Amino acid sequence: MDETIVVGVDGSPVSRTALRWAVEEAKLRGCAVEAVLAWHVDYAMVIGPMSATVAAMMDRDKLREEHQHVLDEVVAEAGGDVRAVLAEGDARDVLVKASEHASLLVVGSRGAGPIRGALLGSVSSYCVHHATCPVVVIRAPEPEHVEPKPVITPGPLL
Repeated sequence: MDETIVVGVDGSPVSRTALRWAVEEAKLRGCAVEAVLAWHVDYAMVIGPMSATVAAMMDRDKLREEHQHVLDEVVAEAGGDVRAVLAEGDARDVLVKASEHASLLVVGSRGAGPIRGALLGSVSSYCVHHATCPVVVIRAPEPEHVEPKPVITPGPLL
């Protein structure tokens, strides 16, 4: 096992928070950080005949390039010495495989969205149950409490 913290990132706010947390933790431990973005062409999510527009959006090279751009942006924003890893495959499988060479795996509690999460299952839950190293799940920050605005009515309604 290396002294590496592996972080699953996908560009979501919580994955960005997870990466920043991992960078700070790595400073305390004196170890490396590896940001892993897993991607794949999700043909299973397409139902029925595929239009030319949908097919064009599923171009492998274009998708890989878009994911690389997101990964580069997230890593640059996090600061610190972070190794960026773009891996093709299901995020659950990619992160569990990466946990084999990690001292810690960090994932966010939400990422792709509730519908995709319901269909495919929670990446964070899968990692907690299958990773070969300890797993830290970073929860999305709670929204700040906003005082409700008073309701103004035009007066008594007759």
